Amino acid sequence: MQYLLEQFIGYCTLERGLADNTVEAYVHDLRRFVEFMQAQGITEPAAADRSRLLDFLEASQAEGLAPASLARRLVAVKIFFRYLLQEKILAHDITDTMAGPRLWRVLPDFLNEQEVTRLLAAGNGNEVLSLRNRAIIELLYATGMRVSELVRARRDEVDFDTGTIRVIGKGNKQRLVPVGRPAQKCLRHYLNQARPRLDRAGQAAELFLSVNGRALTRKRIWDLVKEAARRAGISKNIYPHMLRHSFASHLLNGGADLRIIQEMLGHADISTTQIYTHVDSRRLLNIHRQYHPRALHRKP
Repeated sequence: MQYLLEQFIGYCTLERGLADNTVEAYVHDLRRFVEFMQAQGITEPAAADRSRLLDFLEASQAEGLAPASLARRLVAVKIFFRYLLQEKILAHDITDTMAGPRLWRVLPDFLNEQEVTRLLAAGNGNEVLSLRNRAIIELLYATGMRVSELVRARRDEVDFDTGTIRVIGKGNKQRLVPVGRPAQKCLRHYLNQARPRLDRAGQAAELFLSVNGRALTRKRIWDLVKEAARRAGISKNIYPHMLRHSFASHLLNGGADLRIIQEMLGHADISTTQIYTHVDSRRLLNIHRQYHPRALHRKP
């Protein structure tokens, strides 16, 4: 990646004729991007995916970057990947469908509780794939798992007796995450009625399987979440990682301790979890009205 970055700098200066200050800003952002990816064990651009890019942007916000600076980082990465596509170094551009900088005002984006309910209801049905897809979306929201963790999840890692799932996170670190009753119910239906018909040989270890009995890919999970959002009539640009954001945001707004959320998300550093400390204006108003002696509309 370092070599490609040097080639990109020459392209910006010589072919695009960008101002020195602009090139310097892009280079600064892209060096941070390359360093972040290398720390994740990714040394080739083709190995980077959207979830890794989102992780990079979240980590950037945890550093205290303003929304404008985050937007600039996204622009720098998008231009870099467009250049790699143009030079036929990449077969496709993972940033092509990502929202423009004006839509990246605040990270992370998340669904409200009503939108989650609509998304989950969109997966109703007794067909094999409907049961599987509903269980996937329920589990993503119930546990805050990363998609990469979900595709690696094994059948024997679900424990209905304790109501938990063992998650293998980054660096092969394990954590136990509670699974709520609605998600457990969907999982049981999937395991009893759908999974045996996908695992015809009865030998697959993975929890979620494709129609061919193999482990699902992250791309397939991305597509099924998008399809559920379309059926639910949700206009937001929804992606699987948004369910992780929603899980954390709803826990925090419900009063959960930040350290507990950190443990369930598998964050090594509490500063990464602190990106979820946003609260909506209604909650702030309610707290103000409840506790402040001079609050608006409070009875004397």
